[in-house]
This record gives sequence, structure tokens and C-alpha cells, in this order.
Amino acid sequence: MGWPRERENDEVKVRPDPVGPGMESVWDYPRPPRLEPVHLRIRVVLGGETIADTLVAYRLLETSHPPKYYLPPDALAPGTPTEGGLGLRPTDSRVYPGRMDVCFVGDEKVVAPPKGFYGGWITSAVAGPFKGAPGTERW
Repeated sequence: MGWPRERENDEVKVRPDPVGPGMESVWDYPRPPRLEPVHLRIRVVLGGETIADTLVAYRLLETSHPPKYYLPPDALAPGTPTEGGLGLRPTDSRVYPGRMDVCFVGDEKVVAPPKGFYGGWITSAVAGPFKGAPGTERW
């Protein structure tokens, strides 16, 4: 609800948000998803401590979803818990930004998608609308 939509043959057709210079639209992301390296510093803070800091990361791109970031296990600070709902899994170190104090892509603070949907990372370089908000279940 609230997203600009059109109906087409009883399906919801979403109109992508405008894309400005230097931006990309999640509606141009592929399906099936694509994994690609990230050439920016990725930093994660939890409990006031930096628990991950790396220049080696990957992002997963999938149509209508904000990118999801994966960090190599050695990017995690020693002793960082990877279980218990923190949003870090020991096998792939996927980070859910809504469960952290703050996450950064480069110097930009990430915004978590509504309800932590799939752990996407929203920055000013990514245009939506994004899957996961109320009313987007049928996209």
C-alpha cells in the first residue's frame, strides 16, 4: 500500500521510482539473482563496537529487493557471535542491518527495509519501491 502501482490483467504492475544520476533501480536487478563483488568499505556496528570491517564483500542483486551484503567470515571481529538472532550466519556472514546498531556502505549509513525483509541494505544509490513494505506481498 502507498506505492505507486498500476493494475494489468489482475496483476499488480509496479512503477519504479525515478532514478537519479549515479543511482540504480532494484527493478533493473536480475532474476535469477546475481552475486557481485563490492569495491567499497563495509562496516557493521553492534553494541557500540565495530564487529565487521572489510574491503572484501559481495552483494546479492535480485529484482525488487534492496541489495543484500555478504561478508567473508574473517571480516568479523574475533568473538563476534554469529547465532542467536543477530543476523549473522557463520557460513556466509550475511548481515541484517535492522538487527545492528548501524551498517555502512562506504561512508553512508544504511537504512533497513521494512520489517527487515530479507536483510536488504538501502542506500541513497538505490531506487525502489522495495519489496517487503505493507501491500507488496503480491509483487
